[in-house]
Amino acid sequence: MRCCVCLFQQSLQCSPSKMAAGESNSRSSCLNLSNSGPLGNAPPSNSAHSSPASSGGAVAAAGGMNRSAGNANPRSEPVYNWQATKSTVKERFAFLFNNEVLSDVHFLVGKGMGVQRIPAHRFALAVGSAVFDAMFNGGMATTSTEIELPDVEPAAFLALLKFLYSDEVQIGPETVMTTLYSAKKYAVPALEAHCVEFLKKNLRADNAFMLLTQARLFDEPQLASLCLENIDKNTADALAAEGFTDIDLDTLVAVLERDTLGLREVRLFGAAVRWAEAEAQRQQLQPTPENKRRVLGKALSLIRFPLMTIEEFAAGPAQSGILTDREVVSLFLHFTVNPKPHVEFIDRPRCCLRGKECSITRFSQVESRWGYSGTSDRIRFSVNRRIFVVGFGLYGSIHGPTDYQVNIQIIHTDSNTVLGQNDTGFSCDGTASTFRVMFKEPVEILPSVNYIACATLKGPDSHYGTKGMRKVTHEAPATGTKTCFTFCYAAGNNNGTSVEDGQIPEVIFYT
Repeated sequence: MRCCVCLFQQSLQCSPSKMAAGESNSRSSCLNLSNSGPLGNAPPSNSAHSSPASSGGAVAAAGGMNRSAGNANPRSEPVYNWQATKSTVKERFAFLFNNEVLSDVHFLVGKGMGVQRIPAHRFALAVGSAVFDAMFNGGMATTSTEIELPDVEPAAFLALLKFLYSDEVQIGPETVMTTLYSAKKYAVPALEAHCVEFLKKNLRADNAFMLLTQARLFDEPQLASLCLENIDKNTADALAAEGFTDIDLDTLVAVLERDTLGLREVRLFGAAVRWAEAEAQRQQLQPTPENKRRVLGKALSLIRFPLMTIEEFAAGPAQSGILTDREVVSLFLHFTVNPKPHVEFIDRPRCCLRGKECSITRFSQVESRWGYSGTSDRIRFSVNRRIFVVGFGLYGSIHGPTDYQVNIQIIHTDSNTVLGQNDTGFSCDGTASTFRVMFKEPVEILPSVNYIACATLKGPDSHYGTKGMRKVTHEAPATGTKTCFTFCYAAGNNNGTSVEDGQIPEVIFYT
């Protein structure tokens, strides 16, 4: 499997020399510094050497270490009167960076043949980092003059020291991840912020999943949130990126839980199957349907199969072997019969729109007894600006708690084209409230175009609205933007619904 950081470097395409992709049978290769070299990621380790909170954790005997391997070539300029050429404290400290002059500690950074011996100054490090302060001045302070840091990359450690000595930030695609790890390990939040800002500026659809994994690993919630927003906006491109199949299960679950993914459910299922095939290979399992289901775990239950069309389900998931026979039968029944049986999968539509949900109500009063005999309730409407309708609010039974079957549609009036529909149901509690019935996908409504809102209910007599309004305006609280609805009588058989009274009292939409 390719190293996550390597994929990030390649996706940025801003470095003339890129690290060759290494192969491994485990995702841990992404986090194995000894394998990944100076471009690799550096996760927290359970070894004593890696604990940033313990001064003893970074100290080890130097016996047997090849101290000449990978020497960092520190400066050792003539000592005499160098201070006279540096007019500021910043210049004098910057001069001491990676310099043997006045150094009182050396770090053996990295592993194996990649170890570099880097000089430093206890005072300078303690001033910039509470971890280094505890290491050198705390109750269990080390007296060793050589300290091993096998879990830190030399390039990242030099970037950390450069910042502590001079406030200069030296990060790039090759070092940003390991520098972020080093900054967190040694509690240098200002450098952390620079690393995160670099990642934000380079966030794109083709690296969003990789960066999301790293953001979760390094506990960077703001970066993780930006990655998720990018995935929402560019779901298809993000899922097609090379790094998608390298994410861990928890990250996959975090994405599939979202209501704002902009992709049809059948394609999300296809992406989940691709991930399962890669994960089975990482676990050295045959990519059988049973093993795919096993590695998907909770993620499978987050695929919203009821949102697919029956044709999409029949051609894909039903034949995949991943679902059990019982699940396939119950979903086919859900697609084809009324009342719909309960299914174990979420049937709440995903809405790829961002922002705040809005709604308007066209009646000012509610009365009792509106009957149904198979005829659709319909009302014609238009709006003054582009919106996306996601559902209707409908009245429920006057006889107490009841279940209704309902088909909702939005029809383009001039062409009589059905733009969106959902054959579903809802439960009411016997009150005069409205009950939400949602489309499977948002329906785009263009300004100054006539549409028909249509609802065909099957159930007992319900409440209905009276004293209807021909024009209803919604004003956004934050911006003051007004969305104006104009309602008109829909010609033809409409079960009595009109501008003045009837069903479909509420339209739910996003702007």
